[in-house]
Amino acid sequence: MSPILKIIIAANLIVLTILVFVYPQLMVSPGKLIPGHIQLETDCFACHASFRGVDSERCISCHKPAEIGRLMTTGQPITKLKPLTPFHQQLIKQDCIACHSDHAGVKRISLHGHFKHDLLKIETRGQCQNCHKPPTDSLHQKIDGNCSQCHTPEHWVPTNFDHKTFFVLEGDHNTRCVTCHVRNDYSRYTCYGCHEHTQDNIRHEHIEEGIRNFDNCVECHRSGSEHDIRDGDGKRNGEEDD
Repeated sequence: MSPILKIIIAANLIVLTILVFVYPQLMVSPGKLIPGHIQLETDCFACHASFRGVDSERCISCHKPAEIGRLMTTGQPITKLKPLTPFHQQLIKQDCIACHSDHAGVKRISLHGHFKHDLLKIETRGQCQNCHKPPTDSLHQKIDGNCSQCHTPEHWVPTNFDHKTFFVLEGDHNTRCVTCHVRNDYSRYTCYGCHEHTQDNIRHEHIEEGIRNFDNCVECHRSGSEHDIRDGDGKRNGEEDD
């Protein structure tokens, strides 16, 4: 290689190196920043650390976790019609790029699509109603929290729960869940949450029929109909084996 060619290559490399440091937003930026960060367009090191990429510590120097979802970076309260639910305070660690990407040239990371609930503290993961609006269907209107007994963050829908397979909610039995599931514990139930079904009344009526074991009510009663009575094997009265 001739000396002149070496000088040309060296000069080009020097110029490129200088341009990278003087105009990094033009030389190495993958795209424009989001509007909220447009003032940082020429200051890459406001977010990036040398040779380490985006540094979350630099993010939280402006976006203080205790204020995210409550205050703007200027200190003014968020006045949107639907402000974000503050939850960053409940994260295990501040790993901003796990959910956020600022450059429009990079495939955007959607908070809704990529947020993982395992980023939250364990005690926060079961408090779904703090961030999510409860469903408005007739079944969920009777439920107060404790979502995790039917749902999981990894597989929120569909849930395979069907109350009819345990007990048909009809007539007077179509009531709030806490009537039968005390303290929203859906792993167990009681039939003594109703003034009519007192333990003395139920004992008296069953003893008259010669029935002394009546602790598991839904084993024989699968609905509110007094005529829909099954034996311990799940067969209705008068129903015979095939």
